[in-house]
Amino acid sequence: MSAATMARPEPRVSAAAPELPAPAPADLARATVVRHYCRLHLPAVRLAEADFLSHLDRTYRLYAAKAPGATRAEYLEGLYATDWSVCVGCLTGQRAAWELLFAARTGRSDCLLVDALRARAVRLYPRDDEKQDTAVTEFWSNLIAPEGGGLPILARYDGQRPLAPWLIRVFQNWHLSQLRRHGGTVALPDDEIALPLDSPREAAAARWHEAFVAAARDWLDSTTDDERLLLGLRWRYRMSQRDAAGLLGLHEGSISRRTDKLRDRALEQIGGRLVADGWTGDDLEGFILTELGAVLTDDPRLSADALRRLLGAKGKDLPAAE
Repeated sequence: MSAATMARPEPRVSAAAPELPAPAPADLARATVVRHYCRLHLPAVRLAEADFLSHLDRTYRLYAAKAPGATRAEYLEGLYATDWSVCVGCLTGQRAAWELLFAARTGRSDCLLVDALRARAVRLYPRDDEKQDTAVTEFWSNLIAPEGGGLPILARYDGQRPLAPWLIRVFQNWHLSQLRRHGGTVALPDDEIALPLDSPREAAAARWHEAFVAAARDWLDSTTDDERLLLGLRWRYRMSQRDAAGLLGLHEGSISRRTDKLRDRALEQIGGRLVADGWTGDDLEGFILTELGAVLTDDPRLSADALRRLLGAKGKDLPAAE
C-alpha cells in the first residue's frame, strides 16, 4: 500500500476526554516553541497553527485521561515532538508524514519499522507466511481506517513515548489478544519490543550462530554493490521481482536469475564454512536461510541510507514507501 493511498481516508480522531481548563498564556508560549521546533526539524510536514494547537489539545486530553492531574506544561515537557508531528501529519493525510513513518528506524542498526513488525509476526505466527504477511498489512490499514469503526490507531497516540516502539507494542498486544482467544499465548518479552528477532536456534546453538554470522559477513564482503543493492531491495524493502526490475530498469527474468545466483552462492560459501567447522546437524540449507535474515537486517551496508546512496549513484531513488 502506497503512502498516497494511506493518505486518502479522513479519519475520525475525536475521543472522550475529561473537561480541562483552557491553556494559560505560558502554555501557549511553550506550544509555540514546540511548533517551531517541529517546523525546523520536519519542514516537509506542514501543520497550520490552528490544526497544530487543536491536535496538541486533543493528545493532551488523551494523556490527562491516563494521568489525572498532569499539567499542560508537564505534558509538553515529555512530548516526543517530531514523532508527534509525524503522527499528526499522517492523520491529516500528508504524504511526507507517511513516508517518514514508513522509513522510521527501530532497534539495532537502524532496523526499519516494517522489519520489526514482520519480526513480531514471525514470532507470533511461526511457519505461517500468509498470516505473517496479512498481520502486517492489516495493521497498516488500521492505522487510520480501523475495521468496524472506532478510533484509529494513530489517533490513540499521546506523544509521550517514541512512536515506532509504541506502534510495535500495539501491534503485538492486538495479535496476542487474538491468539489468546484460541489457545492462551504467552506475551513476548518487553525488552524485545523494538528489536528484530533472532532465530530461536540461537539459544540452543550459540556456537553455530556465531560461526554462521562470521561466515555470512565474509560472504557479504564478497558481494558487489549491485548485488548488495538487490539484496536490500528484495530483503529490507521486500520488493517483488517485478518492482525491483522496474526500479533498476532490468528485465524481471534478470532479477530472478541474479537472486537465484546470490542464494546459491550464499548456500555454497556459508555452508562450506560451517561444514569445515564440523557441522553435523540436519537441514543446513534451512538453518542458513533462517539465520541470514538477521544478518542482512543488521548489516550497515544494507541500511536504508546505504541503499539510497547506491541508488543515487545510478541516478535513481526509492519509490513511495509501500
